[in-house]
Amino acid sequence: MSQNKLKKKVEALTNVVRELIKELQNTTSLAQGTLTAFQMHIGKDDWEKIVNELKEVEERKIEQKKFETNVE
Repeated sequence: MSQNKLKKKVEALTNVVRELIKELQNTTSLAQGTLTAFQMHIGKDDWEKIVNELKEVEERKIEQKKFETNVE
């Protein structure tokens, strides 16, 4: 493959990666805005309750994984 073709392919892939990064940034922004709107909608107390419940679920998953790996 000639260097010119290789260069064009690298440039094309670079452009694709740039677009993917832009899309990821847009998605991140949308997700953050949605979470903020949800937090404002349900109120501080309910939000903290949900966050604590999610933390507990995550801790149980971690403990379960530890248990599964120590069984051997």
